[in-house]
Amino acid sequence: MTLHSTPKSALADELLAHTGRFTNKTFDWEAFPSNIGFPELERAQMRYIGAGGSPKVGDNTTLKPDHFTLSLIYKKPGKYAACHSHEIEESFLIIDGTLIVGWEKDGEVVEVNLGPKDMILNAREIGHGFRVDGVEPVLMSISVDVGKPLPPVYHYHPKEHAPELARSFGAEPGKTLPFDPDGSHPLQKLMAQYVVRHANLPTIWEDAGFTRKVYVGPGAIESDTCRKEMLGVPSRVGVQPFVRDVEDAFLVLEGSLTLGWEENGDVTEVELGPRDLVKTPAGRPHWFRNNGAGAATVWYVIGSQGMETVSYKAA
Repeated sequence: MTLHSTPKSALADELLAHTGRFTNKTFDWEAFPSNIGFPELERAQMRYIGAGGSPKVGDNTTLKPDHFTLSLIYKKPGKYAACHSHEIEESFLIIDGTLIVGWEKDGEVVEVNLGPKDMILNAREIGHGFRVDGVEPVLMSISVDVGKPLPPVYHYHPKEHAPELARSFGAEPGKTLPFDPDGSHPLQKLMAQYVVRHANLPTIWEDAGFTRKVYVGPGAIESDTCRKEMLGVPSRVGVQPFVRDVEDAFLVLEGSLTLGWEENGDVTEVELGPRDLVKTPAGRPHWFRNNGAGAATVWYVIGSQGMETVSYKAA
């Protein structure tokens, strides 16, 4: 039997160039130079869109950022990230494991424990760090809500502070408070506006047959940068082509998802598995469909804030 291959179109090549395959990537254990020489700060980064908080902006294996970056971070038990701040919001979405995130102000710290599918949007100019106190490693997705963020500003780093102070994100003994949405401390009240528990989010059923949980956007955490949602796409459910005036990115967490592009009558598709990503540029008609037997869970980042303008229609 002779097998004949179908020639690839320019559109197909472009879609593949906008696809980040988990199996084609490697974790970079030296993504953050400030961690080198401090084993307790060890962590690895896998870059999909932009460099995030890493200075490795010249990585040609990652997709060019527009309004946001997206990467995976792997952290072993017992390790932590020193307290630092950014000029823009930065979100942590937990994929596996449990993570302690601490916010610091004036030597006081509030700590929250996040589990799988929980998220925190770290506010601008607020000192924050994270620590793995659990028995299993943490894998999380980090998005910085600007294409090229400034370098982080460190507040409590073991290079300049006692190790025990750096590990507690700058809190002296007795100065750490637990996360409490009903707490009276100003830092507790502030953090409560930025923590998302997956189990507490309302499930929105679209007429097209899939679900949305809004993490960042109208009705959830308010932001003037990007929207972030989690989609649940049942088997054999898909939508017709739609267009946005900004880029969006689909990162598959569970199951599989087929992403399609269209241009001047030419159509092409790619199937994504767990931890695969497609970034679609502004103005490109695109769609998604679940051809798998099981449901797909997808992290969805959109490069603008505001109300949803797309009306999804079942394919």
